[in-house]
Amino acid sequence: MQAQRADAAAVLPCLSGSLACMCLDNFKPEDNMDKVIETMKTRRSVRAFDPDRMPERSLIEAVAEAGTYAPTGRGAQSPLIVAVTSKAVRDRLSVFNAAVMGTEADPFYGAPVVLVVLADRTRPTYLYDGSLVMGNLMNAAHALGLGSCWIHRAREVFDSEEGKAMLRAWGIEGDYEGIGHCVLGYPREGAVKEAAPRKEGYVRFVE
Repeated sequence: MQAQRADAAAVLPCLSGSLACMCLDNFKPEDNMDKVIETMKTRRSVRAFDPDRMPERSLIEAVAEAGTYAPTGRGAQSPLIVAVTSKAVRDRLSVFNAAVMGTEADPFYGAPVVLVVLADRTRPTYLYDGSLVMGNLMNAAHALGLGSCWIHRAREVFDSEEGKAMLRAWGIEGDYEGIGHCVLGYPREGAVKEAAPRKEGYVRFVE
């Protein structure tokens, strides 16, 4: 029972006093697990954002914090997350990314926030570590009512001289590779699509 109360307290931070006690007495861990699974199943990549609607700072911080709790090899926490809310920097990143892709279109789909995920190349698991961070960011964004999308070409951007100069300007030293850009914002109407059916044989049991 004590363990259940501790788990419940983590997901009911807004409750206090007798109301909290009543909720804790009726708390079922499986109910919260259902919500977590539903969030994972209903998250979709968003490719049309409202560029004029900036998410609240508290939401951006909550998404970024969720990324820091992704599992990493040996718990070394090799990745870094750079939260870009400056429009000037965001637009500069967009231009760099578009140049790698060979287009003049905005590869960030109008999203006003970019969470750049970098990872320390000296760690043998850095690619996996950074990818897990990206997954946490996208699931957290959906749970908080935001849209997100993984935008590639971070490696090419931050391996370029312009990208390396940007990292230095941000105070980032060391051998870091760009893993991805997690763009965040509020989706435009109709931008969230239904999930495609899962393919046959996606999961195979060996018994």
